[in-house]
Amino acid sequence: MLATRGTHRFFKKHQPFLGFPVKSFYWFSKTTIYHVHSFMQPKQKKPVRQVNRLARKSTKFFQKQDIDLPKDFMRDTITRISHILRFSTWDSAQEQLMKLTIKWDSYTVNQVLKTHPPMEKAWLFFSWTSKLKGFKHDQFTYTTMLDIFGEAGRISSMKYVFEQMQDKGIKIDAVTYTSLLHWLSNHGYIDESIKLWQDMKDKGCVPNVVSYTAYMKCLFDHNRVKEGAKIYKEMLQSGCSPNCHTYTVLMEHLASSGQFDGVLEIFIKMQDAGVQPDKATCNILVEKCCKAGETQAMMKILHYMKEKFLVLRYSVYQEAFHMLKMAGVSDRLLRDVNRHLSMEKFNKDQVDESDGTAESSCFTLDDRMILYLLNKQSLLAVDYLLDSMMNKRLKLDPAIVSAVVEVNCNRGRVNGAFLAFEVCVKLGIVIERITYLIMVGELIRANSFSRVVDVVEAMVAAGLSFGSELSGLLIHRLGCAREPTSAEKLFSILTDQQKSIAVYTALINTYFTCGNADKGLEIFETMRKQGKNVALSTYCVLLNGLERNGLFDKVQCYRKEKKTFKSESCSREMSMEETLLVHCLSCTRFTEVTKHRSTLCFLSCVRIYRSLSSEAVAAGMIGQMRLGSLIILLQHYGLKEI
Repeated sequence: MLATRGTHRFFKKHQPFLGFPVKSFYWFSKTTIYHVHSFMQPKQKKPVRQVNRLARKSTKFFQKQDIDLPKDFMRDTITRISHILRFSTWDSAQEQLMKLTIKWDSYTVNQVLKTHPPMEKAWLFFSWTSKLKGFKHDQFTYTTMLDIFGEAGRISSMKYVFEQMQDKGIKIDAVTYTSLLHWLSNHGYIDESIKLWQDMKDKGCVPNVVSYTAYMKCLFDHNRVKEGAKIYKEMLQSGCSPNCHTYTVLMEHLASSGQFDGVLEIFIKMQDAGVQPDKATCNILVEKCCKAGETQAMMKILHYMKEKFLVLRYSVYQEAFHMLKMAGVSDRLLRDVNRHLSMEKFNKDQVDESDGTAESSCFTLDDRMILYLLNKQSLLAVDYLLDSMMNKRLKLDPAIVSAVVEVNCNRGRVNGAFLAFEVCVKLGIVIERITYLIMVGELIRANSFSRVVDVVEAMVAAGLSFGSELSGLLIHRLGCAREPTSAEKLFSILTDQQKSIAVYTALINTYFTCGNADKGLEIFETMRKQGKNVALSTYCVLLNGLERNGLFDKVQCYRKEKKTFKSESCSREMSMEETLLVHCLSCTRFTEVTKHRSTLCFLSCVRIYRSLSSEAVAAGMIGQMRLGSLIILLQHYGLKEI
């Protein structure tokens, strides 16, 4: 404080040389010191005042009650007028309309007409409002009245309203002309539509994209293809960008004339142009494909619908389902796009195929609950329900469990699919073979090899064959994953008939890969004792395994056996797929495996197709059996690296 006063005396003494008064500096010094001291001292809490909040709320409540809120909204007024016109005679309706305390304007009248009251009442109402004081019809109310007459097929009445518009000097825009030429064309007056289009352009009314699209559809519907194409070029030259409905009109015309390649070309180009096909477009195209029996184009459209989460109308879905069934094509993609409809169809088929008893004619309540949750994609709720049912030992329909497994595998939920499998094992539910294979493929991709063996064990226990080629591939995959215990357990599960030369060779290669050469030699000797004819590629697997494990003394012994075997040309009846599988297992280098992998996958797929074609098609896993489809099928069983 003393230092501050001394400084003040110094500035007061030299005030003539300063450019500001000393008092302001003194105020600045006091303020600065005050703020410095405020940092040193903690702030005191202000006393809390008790406020009577109830009293304030009650005051606001009474104040709000004094405000007058509108009793009726405009939509309620329009609905009331529409009901008066629908359910009352015109004399009674006129009296009720006169009592309404509303302001009659163009918007209100137009909205009432758009509710589509009876045509006679709509015209009487239109004429009655024209006589009201201070009211005058505009282009919007006239156009709506035109639509009502056109939709009812009263072309003469529609022309009369249009003439009234011209006589009264009402503005006629592109919307009015579009409505007129659309209804004229729909009732067969295509020449008048063409004349009206020319009149519109002569009067200086500029068409918009809706007008161009409607006129193109009129021309295409009456086989005026060249004129329609000319109008489309004119639209592009005028600077109007086509919208989704424009592209739909073009594709619909091409589909009607059987040019589905052009349909797919436009379908792709419109997406490149930033216009996405909507639900209506896809439904129209699928319906056209059904009528023409075109499956290739339909599948591409269904793929797009699946990506964009679009669905078909029920009538179109039924038509597509029957068409695919007649063509012998898988309906898996169709059911994936419309899961809500496919579940209903599945439930209905169960009822139709039943014997008529109450127990077999429909699902239980638990089955229906799981179906409902699957439709809603509530898979966590399905898991909880399955767990509680397993504890209570309540059985489910096998088809329901198969659906649960399939949905979980499609979503990559391995635990959910395996929970449904555990329910099957504990409750004794036998599901289809293809469902087991789908689960095996998903578990292999998730590197859950112990669970794979459990699934195969349950599959064999249910009397279903896993297949020797698939068993050999699976054992080889377990060996690559360093799972010799699981491979040995899988080998013991198989029957003697399924333990082919390929299975033995795969197990021998597994033990050598895991460093257990003694066990590999033991399996080789066991195979010869069992009377299995050794293949030349089996010797290659054996020699390569011994070399990798450093047993060079035994390499010389088995190499002599291989030369003797090769000179004697011992042969055994072995399938082409099995021969190539054994040959692939004999490849030691990664480049050699890669070299033979495509051929192995193709021939293995041929074997899978021969044994599983009917089940795979029924499950929707394959459609037309081409090389790409077969390789995709083998990828589904776990061979991703092709």
